[in-house]
Amino acid sequence: MYRYIGTRHGYETCGGLHTAADFTRIKTKLNDNAQPWVSGYNKLLANSHAQLTYTPNPPAKLVRGGGSAEEPDPDNYSRAFNDVAAAYQLALRWKISGDNAYAQKSIQILNAWSSTCKRISGDSNAQLAAGIYGYQFAVVGELMRDYSNWQPQDFKAYQKWMVDVFYPINKDFLNRHNGTCDSHYWANWDLCNLASIMAIGILTDNRPMYNYTINYLQRGNGNGNWFKAINYVFDGENAGLAQLQESGRDQGHATLVIALMSTISQLAWNQGDDFYGLDNNRFLKACEYTAKYNVARLEVPFHEYTRLWAANCAQSEIHKAVSDNSRGTTRPMWSAPYFHYTKIKQVAEPATRYIAMGVQTTLPEGGGGDYGPNSGGFDQLGFGTLMYTLP
Repeated sequence: MYRYIGTRHGYETCGGLHTAADFTRIKTKLNDNAQPWVSGYNKLLANSHAQLTYTPNPPAKLVRGGGSAEEPDPDNYSRAFNDVAAAYQLALRWKISGDNAYAQKSIQILNAWSSTCKRISGDSNAQLAAGIYGYQFAVVGELMRDYSNWQPQDFKAYQKWMVDVFYPINKDFLNRHNGTCDSHYWANWDLCNLASIMAIGILTDNRPMYNYTINYLQRGNGNGNWFKAINYVFDGENAGLAQLQESGRDQGHATLVIALMSTISQLAWNQGDDFYGLDNNRFLKACEYTAKYNVARLEVPFHEYTRLWAANCAQSEIHKAVSDNSRGTTRPMWSAPYFHYTKIKQVAEPATRYIAMGVQTTLPEGGGGDYGPNSGGFDQLGFGTLMYTLP
């Protein structure tokens, strides 16, 4: 599809998380039997979710935060993260191989969800479901939009499903934060809902929806604001490092913030907006900080952080040191920022030394199904070695 997406690109097929140029590069490298693209592709082919035998299992009511006062029924959100991972992986196989059988299977999953799932329920965790699975379903829908056998009425129904089921929860959360203080929710809550609105805006060609996220990321009151999510940039002997709002909480969530900000940066970049470069590569510095602590296992500085939370910011907690809880968390997330900064922005060592180490620890990057059966292994779509490696 052609549409105007900003002054950097002008008119071209922009895509969402991936572009036509990405797939041209990947197919060329695979035809040349070049590494690491071949190992990245083989990682995809080996995943159980990327097979034509995969069977979707959508519920009418998607529950995250079940067994609660808000929702007595049990959780079933594993159905969403497994099915959307499968739809994504099958879409990649179609884009790369040209075999329409993989497109048909991906579309089968997407149509099953848009025709079956009517709402998202649970306690406040339902908003995480709306954010994480919202951005993932929207990314896959954008990937598949140029498949000629996705019937126009089914594609329109899918767009409507994203707008009716996911977007209202995303928007309400960002606007109200469930009636709490704007700083009550950790950065990842805002970021996943921002990623969802951004991806849905791209999928539905809704510029105001997309612009809402661009504005919020720079000026929003919540911790998804780029300058709050990355809340302190060091100078002096620690120049090149930046602390996350969640760095003092635990590393499982700190690394999730990096994964979500990477997704947002890539989505925005393909529309002509540069969050990778915002504020003198602020995101790179956060990546380096997080990789230095979790991958290199070296100590990092910490700037004291006070979080105000609850209604009217009535309560507070003070973080005085980086948290070692879940230190060493592994996520398939380093390839996108590493290759963007080193190949596109041409940032030289030593400014990228720690994310370079991160790339090596997950080489080749897998995706959902390769990092355990729980939701954390599915929070990011993965396969960065295949999709983001640049020559």
